[in-house]
Amino acid sequence: MDSPGYILNEMNKGIKMGMDSISNVSEKIQDDTFKKDLKFQYDQYNEILNKVNHELSKYDDFPKELNPMQKAMGWMSVEFNTMDDKSTSKIAEMMLQGTNMGIIKGVKLLNHNPKTAEPIKNILTEFIQFQENTVEQLKKYL
Repeated sequence: MDSPGYILNEMNKGIKMGMDSISNVSEKIQDDTFKKDLKFQYDQYNEILNKVNHELSKYDDFPKELNPMQKAMGWMSVEFNTMDDKSTSKIAEMMLQGTNMGIIKGVKLLNHNPKTAEPIKNILTEFIQFQENTVEQLKKYL
């Protein structure tokens, strides 16, 4: 692949999915500490998203929006999975699953695109490390 636009847009999608997931579950969370942790994660996603979008502008590319169907499916998944269990543990488990998918996607992008420009590689590495840290943070809520 090695297309800077492709890699950046894949990161963009992953970040937006993470931010949407946090938005979708936030109203269901009763634990204030968990809510604060998710707000911090949301802000971190946003910081990385700004770096991705800045880098995209260098390639005269624009960030792609999430497919409306993807957004709807994410929302429906949260609604369905929390219908019977809105516990902090259940929500943390759902967030962990999504974060792990993001890590897998990020590592694959990194491994399959070895000639990626350093600035993009650095953002991608930061994104992966952030998600790995997020996994550790979420585990305490299981």
